[in-house]
Order: sequence, then C-alpha cells, then structure tokens
Amino acid sequence: MEALAARASALVAPPKGILATGPGGAALSGRLAAAGLPPTGANRRAFRELLVTTPGLRAGISGVILDAEAMYQRSAHGQPLPEAIGSAGLMTGVRADAGRHPLPGTRSETVAEGLDGLAGRLESWARRGAQFATWRAVLRIGPGSPSPVAVRANAQAIGRYAAACQATGLVPVVAPQVNGAGPHSTGQWETVMSLVLLAVMSELDAYGVDPGAVVLMPTMAMPGRPSGMRASAAESAEATVRTLGGVPVTLAGVAFAAGSHRPERATGILAAMQSLPHFWPLTFAFGRALTGRPWPRGAGSLARGQRARRPWPTGWG
Repeated sequence: MEALAARASALVAPPKGILATGPGGAALSGRLAAAGLPPTGANRRAFRELLVTTPGLRAGISGVILDAEAMYQRSAHGQPLPEAIGSAGLMTGVRADAGRHPLPGTRSETVAEGLDGLAGRLESWARRGAQFATWRAVLRIGPGSPSPVAVRANAQAIGRYAAACQATGLVPVVAPQVNGAGPHSTGQWETVMSLVLLAVMSELDAYGVDPGAVVLMPTMAMPGRPSGMRASAAESAEATVRTLGGVPVTLAGVAFAAGSHRPERATGILAAMQSLPHFWPLTFAFGRALTGRPWPRGAGSLARGQRARRPWPTGWG
C-alpha cells in the first residue's frame, strides 16, 4: 500500500493537477458535432491525442483521465493512448463508473452505476497502463433532496469501487459532487456537501480503504444560479474548505473539479483556498475548465493528423 500511497501523493503534488480529457463517447460526439466535426471514433481519438500530446503538459499536469473508449485507442502513430501518456511522464487514469442512472425509491434522484464486472475492468485497464481510476457521483439540492437514500446509495457505491481499486493496485480518485443548478445558497451547498463527504468517508472506512492512497475530487462551493445570489472567490473558498472538516488528515489530497464554474472563477477560488488552513494538498482536476475554449468551425482536419491551435489556457497548470 505504500507504493499506492506514493502514487496518490504524486497525483496531487504541487504545483500540478489532473486533466480530464472530456466526457465519454456520446457526449464528446455531441461537442464534435457542435464544432462542425463528424462525430466519429477517429475524431474523438484525435481530440484526446491533441490534449495528451500538448507540449510542456508535464509542467502543470500529473495525470490524465481517459474514458473507457480511449483506453483502447491508439494515436495517429499507432501508440496506445495510455502508453503515449506514460511516455510524456504522466499517469493514466480512467473513468470507472458507467454514469448516472435513476435510483428507485427516490424522486428522480440518481446513483452512479458500473459495479457489475468492475474488478475485471479495473484489471484490464491496469494491464493497459492505468494507474488510477475515478468514480463520479452527482447529487442535487432541491426539495427533499438529496435524500438519505441517495446519499447512502452513492456513498456505498464509492466505497465498493475504492476498495476494488486498491485491491487491483489503482489509486481511487473519488468524486462525490453536488450539482450547482438549483436555487440554493452557498450555506445550503456547504451543509449538503459536508453531509455527503461524511457519508463517503464512513463507507470508505467500512470497506477498509486506506485514505493515504485516496484522492478526493469534489466540486467547489457556489450558490445555485436560479437563486440570484453571488459569492466572492474568498467566500466560496472558505465554504469549500469547511466541508472538508470530516475528511481524514491522512488523505493523500484533494483535486477539485470546476463543476459549473467558469475557468477563471474556478482558478480564483482554488487560489483563494491556498491561504486557508488545511491539512492536504489542494489542487485541480479540470476538464472543461482547461479544454473548453470554443472550437473553430472547419476543424475537421484533426482526424487527418493536422495540428490545430491547442485549447490550452495560460496561467495555472
């Protein structure tokens, strides 16, 4: 477990963070189509390759999260993408959950699925070069939600997944996240996220997961957009850090997802956190916040191996 803990610590070691290469096949195809690109497997592969071969990526990125499809894709030169990532001095991660599905017995709440056959998939991904895996569970704030049933179901799934990861030699990057779309205040978000994290940490302990070999990937605090409320970067940072009160001090670190925040906003909140008292490295696990610049129409040359301007912001990472 010491080697796994060392790998987890390396994932969140300052000043680096984690890059998510985007959504799975169907969602990424939608983005390609919106940019005027044929939503083919070749173009999905070309987009991912464009990201993982960014010059100087290693200076600000420790690991790259692929989806299951990308784990079996090859670069234009025939190199498996996980191998290309490793050659660049980065760790390869893979999204292990199968997305959100309706949770019976609740009012339109969801649970992240994908536990069936998970051990076999993790072993296969490890053989192909994966060193960590993620599991994203999203809960929403609303009248009567998240319900205790939804919180418990998602926390239990995270516990089982994390235990399976560590048994396979992969670092679990656990991502309990609270949807920021409802009409809630920052205080309500903080209360819900605190309860969700307590439930998750309880399940990790119940399944014998070593927190020293776990990276937490939550979202950052924000009032719901329909609420009409605003919070400064400092206020969001303080609320976010307070939710970590029930997290073990031995946790490897926390890599925050941008969630619904714009890139500049997410970066500002993360910067504000650094001056607050905390026990763990606090860094980023950004996807759209790093890759979300609009793509120009007529970019269909990507699949033919031509270079386009890389969608990479300057600054953090």
